Amino acid sequence: MGDAALSSALIRQDVLPLAVGYALLMAALAAGLVLSLRRPAVPGQRPSPAASAASAVSAASADSAAGPAARGWLRLVRHVAGTAVGGYLLLMAVVVGYYFGVARVSGNFIEGAFTGCALLIGLSSPVFAAATWLVVRRRPSGNDR
Repeated sequence: MGDAALSSALIRQDVLPLAVGYALLMAALAAGLVLSLRRPAVPGQRPSPAASAASAVSAASADSAAGPAARGWLRLVRHVAGTAVGGYLLLMAVVVGYYFGVARVSGNFIEGAFTGCALLIGLSSPVFAAATWLVVRRRPSGNDR
């Protein structure tokens, strides 16, 4: 095998998947940052001027169209479900991209990845919900000061 073929295989099998995975991770983090700047972190608090400038469509956002933000258990369930579904979809995009772009593994790799990851999300979501509930419960309220 020549140096050019080895270099080409190295780029295709190692460098390209890492670069695509990094780009997907950075895109997900950027989307999370944009979403966190669009909504105030504390109910009743207005977003900062920088956040307002970053979100020109704040008047037409999904939260304002749906009414006031959900409170209590509904808010927790929506948070956990949104995180679980978003994480699952991102993971499946990486798995499918890896399968079709890098290594075509024989057998039922895709089916096993979809069902195995769904099982993992299903088992970890209650633990994540409980941990989130504990953190929110231990957080001091504004009346305690």
